Amino acid sequence: MARGIRPADFALYSLLSDPSVSPDGKRAAFAVKKADMKEDAYGSDIYICDLSDGKASQFTSGGKDSSPKFSPDGKSILFVSRRGLKKEDKGNALYVIPAGGGEAREVLRSERGVSNPQWSSDSKSIYFVSAVERKEKDDVKVIRRMTFWFNGEGFIYNQRKHLFKADTQTGKTTQLTRGQFDVGDFSLGPDGRKLAYIASTNDLRPFISDVFVTDLPRGKPRKLTKSDMELSAVAWSPDGARIAVSGSKLPAGFASHSHIWVLDPRTKESAMVEGVDKNKANSLNSDARPGAHGPTGLVWTREGIYYPQGDGDSVHIYRVKPGGEPKMVVGGERCVEGYDASEGRLAFVAMDSSHLAELFVEGKEKPLTSFNSGVYKELRVLHHEKFTFKASDGEQVEGWVLLPENRAKKHPAILYVHGGPKTAFGNSYMHEFQVFAGAGYAVVYMNPRGSDGYSEKFADIRGRWGTRDFDDLMEGLDLALKKYPQIDGSNVAIAGGSYGGFMTNWTVGHTDRFKAAVTDRSITFWSSFWATSDIGPSFTEDQVGGDPWNAEEKLLNDSPGRYLPNVQTPVLVIHSMEDYRCWMVGGLEFFTALKRLGKEAELVLIPGENHDLSRVGKPKHRVARLNHYLRWFDKHMRSRR
Repeated sequence: MARGIRPADFALYSLLSDPSVSPDGKRAAFAVKKADMKEDAYGSDIYICDLSDGKASQFTSGGKDSSPKFSPDGKSILFVSRRGLKKEDKGNALYVIPAGGGEAREVLRSERGVSNPQWSSDSKSIYFVSAVERKEKDDVKVIRRMTFWFNGEGFIYNQRKHLFKADTQTGKTTQLTRGQFDVGDFSLGPDGRKLAYIASTNDLRPFISDVFVTDLPRGKPRKLTKSDMELSAVAWSPDGARIAVSGSKLPAGFASHSHIWVLDPRTKESAMVEGVDKNKANSLNSDARPGAHGPTGLVWTREGIYYPQGDGDSVHIYRVKPGGEPKMVVGGERCVEGYDASEGRLAFVAMDSSHLAELFVEGKEKPLTSFNSGVYKELRVLHHEKFTFKASDGEQVEGWVLLPENRAKKHPAILYVHGGPKTAFGNSYMHEFQVFAGAGYAVVYMNPRGSDGYSEKFADIRGRWGTRDFDDLMEGLDLALKKYPQIDGSNVAIAGGSYGGFMTNWTVGHTDRFKAAVTDRSITFWSSFWATSDIGPSFTEDQVGGDPWNAEEKLLNDSPGRYLPNVQTPVLVIHSMEDYRCWMVGGLEFFTALKRLGKEAELVLIPGENHDLSRVGKPKHRVARLNHYLRWFDKHMRSRR
């Protein structure tokens, strides 16, 4: 008989990712990742699935293999691996294995790491991105660069990310780009003679990047764009005449939507090929995917340019041809987690709110794989219910309630606020919510103003954090309490991380309606965030509207810390000690002030973890974090029952 879900049960999940379709369109390689509670680590292997009959078989057994890609000639598969490395070791290695099976061969090993590997058109070389590091003479850090650390990477002040090429037979590696800039995504021309890449060249505006094209093997890079866009992905057309990019000219600052553009490398002219007011990205929250975030890449085949798009509570795949209209090719109430296409076959990995990710092929609604079928037999996965409401200013807002199984009684509830703010909740699996509901708590969550998946206007709350978004949350909670009599409206907590942590801090300073609060990786004072976050100056100036000397009062008024004396709610503060997105100064400030003011508060600091603890942290730390949530809720809400 199935039982309720507990914190450690994510170790039962198989997390699928990185589908790669063979050149003939007949097979797909993909990675399957699982948590190992005993080793306090994750294991990952490569599988191959026949796209006709759905038969999937394990292809590698190293336990540390990911990111497979078929070679253009279909004879080999590359993959990234940490074989032979300990948990504390840095870097990874690049391997090649015959597509028909056999022994994997190491091509190269890098302490600085290999990312985004891609085959050359002749299947003889592999291109990839890796960091180039300037070594210090000792352990003293001499920093001259503003961006001195980055979440998940640590100190980066002495590093730059550049492009490399490796010969698959000899392992000989050649550095292709050099200089004081960082390479992001890249794409090889179909004839193997040209290389397009995205690079950020201005440390004072790290969010702005450009597209460069160079002739191989050693041509001089040509800049195609005007340093006025935020770019995330690039792909050549099949005929090698044009380049597609996903990006934005930031008309609404960081609330802006990415769109699909096509560039002519000869004339440098560009044009947007779709104008739909939705973001071209996967921004749905999930703590049941292999990485911290969903994919945003592009695939350009003879059928057109494939791209993801956030549609309210779902992420779909669209296709567009320059001069044509966008066509949805993968829809439904789900979240696409990765995809690839070849010879007219599109394979993709997708999840929904009550089903973990599996492999699908376009045109068939049933998944080809069933890696997680055993989960639903052992665990009681609950289904959320959607509600919509008209906010007090007339805007439609979407929300959800996840109720415990026993609906004959009233349950305490948790109002959970997502991060971002430009992310979203919806048709993606949330282990955390299943744990709360399994423990007897109803979970209420919604996409207030600032969320992704809707119009650019909906997402734009620059300079207004804690105003319209706060109203949406309170109004949505009120509606949920009226609609669902199973919720005990007098016994509700609030919780959230990142922007959700900011909003939790803000909320308890503006109302005492909540019986408990958990604030996770939060912001307390904008001035501290401005100076310590890896994105602090640019994000604060865009989202709040100034810096600590030109907008001192604005930053203080818009900070949750200003309202700390008003807090009556018992608050648990959780923070990772290597969180460089919202550095732990935010958690320390909130906790210290609450204690000094005589309020009830506890502080939980988790070592060795970063901003993405809840999604990709060490398994035992993820379990500990959820147990602290439950402990705090039980302490302040169970005694009322």
